[in-house]
Amino acid sequence: MTTNPTSTTTPPPPPARAGRREWTALGVLMLPLLLVSMDVSVLYFAIPSISADLEPSGTQQLWIFDIYAFVLAGLLMTMGSLGDRIGHRRLLLIGAAAFGTASLAAAYANSAEMLIAARAVLGIGGATLMPSTMALLRTMFADPGQRAKAIGMWSGVMTAGIALGSVMSGVLVEFFWWGSVFLVNLPAMALLLVLGRLLLPESKDPAPGRFDLLSIPLSMAAVLPVIYGLKEIPSEGWNVRYVVSITVGLLFAALFVHRQRTAAAPMISPALFRGRGFAPSVALNLLCMFAVMGSAYFTTQYLQSVLGKGALEAALWALLPSVPIGAAGPVATQLVQRGVNRAYVVTAGFAIAAAGFALLALAGTDSMWLVLTSCAVLAVGGVTVMSQIMDLAMGTAPVERAGAASSLMETGAEFGGALGMAVLGSIGTAIYRHEIPASAPDVARETLGGALAVADQVPGLATAAREAFTNGMQGAAIAGAVLLAGAAALAAVTLRRVVPREPACKTPDEPSHLSPSGV
Repeated sequence: MTTNPTSTTTPPPPPARAGRREWTALGVLMLPLLLVSMDVSVLYFAIPSISADLEPSGTQQLWIFDIYAFVLAGLLMTMGSLGDRIGHRRLLLIGAAAFGTASLAAAYANSAEMLIAARAVLGIGGATLMPSTMALLRTMFADPGQRAKAIGMWSGVMTAGIALGSVMSGVLVEFFWWGSVFLVNLPAMALLLVLGRLLLPESKDPAPGRFDLLSIPLSMAAVLPVIYGLKEIPSEGWNVRYVVSITVGLLFAALFVHRQRTAAAPMISPALFRGRGFAPSVALNLLCMFAVMGSAYFTTQYLQSVLGKGALEAALWALLPSVPIGAAGPVATQLVQRGVNRAYVVTAGFAIAAAGFALLALAGTDSMWLVLTSCAVLAVGGVTVMSQIMDLAMGTAPVERAGAASSLMETGAEFGGALGMAVLGSIGTAIYRHEIPASAPDVARETLGGALAVADQVPGLATAAREAFTNGMQGAAIAGAVLLAGAAALAAVTLRRVVPREPACKTPDEPSHLSPSGV
């Protein structure tokens, strides 16, 4: 048979572009994402009321904050892999029902222990929701240009949800009681259960293999002991049990990695890490969320307890830094699509966030505008990083493994957020306890809220406690700035090796035939 020398290979057709149904479905997916991210910060302005009502100890107060993110981080990989097997829409709807039920239990908790338990169950529900949203997004938006825009919106909603959660809690606590911050989840989850069945497509791996049950306890045992040890060491010192806890967690992490490399059907396929830029994306995403959540732990308490503002007033002031967040992701995406190397954009995002921490380190006990400005700068840098890192990672992942890929990214993000609150919070607590007068009551040495509660009994205690907390915030901000400066250098080195300069898009609406990095 003679081959025609003039024949050419027909190029593959461009990816199908999403239409009105897919963009409407994206709005539905934003609903659970918003609520899950809100629940990370929804207690910030409610914690004084919770402290007065349930009287938690300092350790219990930290666990009320942290347990949600810890459990969520520990189960994300499990739920992402489960969604690849049973279907991400099905898992999303199951998670919505569980999240609503746990919200009801948290709203009517009558003890610190019950609230901690309810927050843990909320973490389980949240772990089903987060990887499902990103996996469905990866399925609905096959066109790289559209996917980049959708992921930019996803990143903005997640970060805005953290800010909105604290604002929502301030408004609700002002007019109702602290349990109302959980009840707002119920109508939203009910709406998701109805609209999700109508608009969202099902997505799963057609040949996933057996579910690896052994990897579930291994993943949990790898995450939780490390978090616990790192949370306690900065404030309590190098106690043997904390060092042992971290060591045990790292040993289980090694076992988990070995299991994934040797199992016939691993929970997390090692092939994901052979994708261009996937491994650096996981690490950089963790560092970004470390900074974002670590700073939020201080700034919300600063507005309410140091400046003495009421819950509603503090919540409204806290809303200001979220204004520029909505533009950060789209602007970063446009820069990359116009030919700016993604490595430079991510590096700049980390540098901007580090500048936000540097501003926070200059704050005194009466520096509201400086603190708000630092929050805005840090958030803009964080969204710039997250939008590009998530797009890079998901663009390299096969559609049938989108759940596992998104769960790894979100595990890094949640682990980093919990670690940031734990480590930076513990640094601040250690400085606070070092500087609070030795003659202060024990409850005053635990937390700033405890000191303000007994301030009338000890002259000058309120002023001393506010100064001690601010100094602790400054110390944590310095640590955060140093970390992000290192992250900027790491991004510049690692991403330049794996991310080429992407060509500029001709128009936003043209079909894309560009690189698999998502641009």
